[in-house]
Amino acid sequence: MATIYYDSDGDLAALEGQSIAVVGYGNQGRSWALNLRDSGLDVRVHARADASRERAEAEGFAVGEVAAADAADVVCILVPDDVIAGLGFERRADALTIVASGYTLAFDRLSPAGDLGMVAPRMLGPEVRRCYEEGAGFITAVGVQHDATGRALPCTLAVAKAIGGLREGAIELTPHQEAILDLGVEQVLSPALTHVNSAFVRVMLKNGIPLEAILTELFLSGEVERTYGLLREEGFAAQMEHHSPASQFGQLSRRGSYDALDFVPTMQAIVREIASGHFADEWDAESRSGYPRLKELKEQHAGPAVRAMEDELRSRLGPGVRR
Repeated sequence: MATIYYDSDGDLAALEGQSIAVVGYGNQGRSWALNLRDSGLDVRVHARADASRERAEAEGFAVGEVAAADAADVVCILVPDDVIAGLGFERRADALTIVASGYTLAFDRLSPAGDLGMVAPRMLGPEVRRCYEEGAGFITAVGVQHDATGRALPCTLAVAKAIGGLREGAIELTPHQEAILDLGVEQVLSPALTHVNSAFVRVMLKNGIPLEAILTELFLSGEVERTYGLLREEGFAAQMEHHSPASQFGQLSRRGSYDALDFVPTMQAIVREIASGHFADEWDAESRSGYPRLKELKEQHAGPAVRAMEDELRSRLGPGVRR
């Protein structure tokens, strides 16, 4: 069983008298900075001289250059993974560095001196703030990569508590485990679900169902996301009772229909590329060359034609209907 930490396991006193630098003021950085400050900690924002820094200043933070964050006792790095390695921080042996993703630690893209921890919210950046304000919190993955001072775990848990990340429980993971899981959802599960959805669309179209009705069932109605909400709040067994008896019977009696299709070998092959660092090397090369393959893929799968089709559809069905 995994170790799970709660609010009672975190003590903000572990950070008493320490200066905290938040690097980046985007989706995660802004939420972290605001939550840390509202939890009573001494926070300074370090961001590029752009609109994000102006926003941080407008919202009452002392701001500085990114390089100056190195002087802080605790640095929370909240910029994209492929940017982190180029920041060039040289941390003190008694300082703590926190990342919000295990990626750079798992694949040796970051290895500063001192304590090194991970606080990875299982939540979108803006929602980290919203959940904090609502008092709800969110589930987090936490881990310590290096404990130079003997204080790495309590200080990492204190940071997690201060942003609201212990309120619903924090799962202890190594950065390598978190990176495999996170990238696995993106590279293993997401493509598989996309393939299944595409096959479903083709089958329904062959049976004379209008595309608008198919996409409504898949996502436009909001029924799927609300069902997943019930799954989160009540669990699988309890949420089944919200479906009709015919629905329950159909779902459960056909559950083994795809057992002959073995996805595991393909999934394992992708995970091996992730775990070995092959994907990290591939992404580094893509980043260095200016993201040509990413631009090509986005044009192919999420380009203007796709956006126009989706915008037109959402103007006729769902919350975007023209009234």
